Amino acid sequence: MKTIIAEKPSVAREIAGLVGASDKKDGYLTGNGYFVTWAFGHLIGLGMPEDYGITGFDQASLPILPNPFLLTVRKVKKDKGYIADTGALKQLKVIEQLFGRSNSIIVATDAGREGELIFRYIYEYLKSNKPFERLWISSLTEKAIKQGFDNLKNGKEFDGLYQAAQGRSRADWLVGINATQALSIAASNGIYSLGRVQTPTLALICKRYLENKNFSVKKYWQIQLSHNKEQIDFKSLSKTKWEDQKFADDTLKNLQRSETATVTSVETKSVTEQPPLLFDLTGLQKEANKKLNLSAEETLNIAQSLYEKKFITYPRTGSKYIPEDVWAEIPNLVRALQDRETCKQAVSKMKWGRFNKRIVNDLRVTDHHGLLITDKIPSALNAKENAVYDMIAFRLLEALSQACTKEITAVGLQVMHYDFTANGCKVKEAGWRSVKGSFTDDGTEPVQDLPELKKGDELKIKEASVLEKKTKPPVLYTEAGLLSAMETAGKEIENEDERKALQNIGIGTPATRASIIETLFTRNYIQREKKSLIPTEKGLQVYGLVKDRKIADVAMTAEWELALQKIENNETDAGAFQKEMEHYASSITNELLQTTIAQNNLPKLACPKCKSQQLIIRDKIVKCPDVVCSWVQFRNVCGVQIDIADIESLVIKGKTSLIKGMTSKAGKKFDAYIVLNEDCSTSFEFEKNKGYKKQ
Repeated sequence: MKTIIAEKPSVAREIAGLVGASDKKDGYLTGNGYFVTWAFGHLIGLGMPEDYGITGFDQASLPILPNPFLLTVRKVKKDKGYIADTGALKQLKVIEQLFGRSNSIIVATDAGREGELIFRYIYEYLKSNKPFERLWISSLTEKAIKQGFDNLKNGKEFDGLYQAAQGRSRADWLVGINATQALSIAASNGIYSLGRVQTPTLALICKRYLENKNFSVKKYWQIQLSHNKEQIDFKSLSKTKWEDQKFADDTLKNLQRSETATVTSVETKSVTEQPPLLFDLTGLQKEANKKLNLSAEETLNIAQSLYEKKFITYPRTGSKYIPEDVWAEIPNLVRALQDRETCKQAVSKMKWGRFNKRIVNDLRVTDHHGLLITDKIPSALNAKENAVYDMIAFRLLEALSQACTKEITAVGLQVMHYDFTANGCKVKEAGWRSVKGSFTDDGTEPVQDLPELKKGDELKIKEASVLEKKTKPPVLYTEAGLLSAMETAGKEIENEDERKALQNIGIGTPATRASIIETLFTRNYIQREKKSLIPTEKGLQVYGLVKDRKIADVAMTAEWELALQKIENNETDAGAFQKEMEHYASSITNELLQTTIAQNNLPKLACPKCKSQQLIIRDKIVKCPDVVCSWVQFRNVCGVQIDIADIESLVIKGKTSLIKGMTSKAGKKFDAYIVLNEDCSTSFEFEKNKGYKKQ
């Protein structure tokens, strides 16, 4: 007998159907010489400090450097502690029995770092020594799975992948546990979570937010002229930017004496825009955030669902290319899209026999190739799934299309002795841009059409006006912008040698970036303001404490990602990496324990209910320490974090300022005051009708 172990039940059922294991049992399927079972994601993980006999946050125990690391069954929160997950224990027992009854194992967990770790931690925890082979596939179609079974790989070939995954897991533990405990002990005011990747990511958000907030907006003025020639309306803009409106107005009066502008120069150049490459996961998440306002986590979950339904290939990919052997399948995928209503028109524009091969590059394919659709075309998807699927389908069609060629024209004009410019663009060959019919990139202004112009032409001035403009601050990060910054973190590094070494290295991996961003929300470090990500008070406080320390250093985190890649490729030693992480965890612990956190910004407030105790103010709640009194006010109300000034106002004056942008249970936005009632409960007071509603 052979045991096939998948990452989750749905994938196990697909595989069982193909290998003839149709007999359902509790926790597995069997038949035709196979047991087919599954994990529920990470059944086994690294033990927590209490598993080493360390309870609570104890300075004397720091740094905690496990030797050896202990593996434990997944735990769930119960009351104030954690207990082993009963579902995980039950499934683990099934897996242990099946391994015992088998001659060998076929590993069918997801083909990537985390999938490898899920299996290896189970294998190690159960102390199994059965030989194992690896099913390495990029899609769950019947054809792909059958090909995978025909080409099973020796499990030992993936030792480097496992060591990289284990190295990442241990590094996150060493840095996260020690740094969090050290800063929380230093703060003595709640838990301050830090992490190997989450903290540099928080630093990116906070740095950008402060640059935006502290940016000094300056006004300036330009003059715009309107022209018409050959029935084409177009505009020109003054080269001069006046910092004083009066000078601009005076210039306008001078210009109004003149009726014509003279063309002083015409420069035309041809520009070729290559089609985009296929999506990798980060690219898909960025596009879905821009176009559909989906979070990185939502996009990943939708893509995973499409993968499990066999509509797309493996989504957690970091590559935008395909290998040569996949190229032969591409025409069939395009043909299949003819049956999809949303894609029909775009497919009809494709130039058969002239597909662009830019996406073929064996050397640029990592564990998995770029995101592709499969030949199974969906019919019944929900709106978001349809939208994400179409993004992947249209990107394939764009990538296979020819380049777009444009003619860019810059015209110089002169009125009296003032210089003006007019820019125009003509599309000569639409190429890939005809797939969606979009000829400018997001966020760029559409470039105007210009008539035929030559030096010396006189143009009538139809209208002249002064435009008021403002200098723009660095834009706040959206999730798409943050994903870009994480992906290209190496480009931000100031040291030139470091920057070159890390230019294609980001922080986190395509598979983990979404969960890192979600962690920052969970920790109450960041919040959404429309589409922008901004830090909370607590996020800014943490940034203020760590911004000059190694733990917030993007360069260091990018270096670790590079080291993990080398471990994966068997180019460097995993043991040396762990030693480096232990040394780093020790130094950051000592650094953070010496941090002093100013507590003077928190007001001393008497409990409004018992009047005798001083309130404890935390980032999530404000509460009375007296168990009998037990007055409490949560600081997150209907999705909005209540700041300290409003807490103070509520307790002392009985009412906050107007809290804007709260969300009701029905999902509707509303503004209201929070008021303290006579019995010290709180309720909403609305601006217009002064209606009350219990919180």
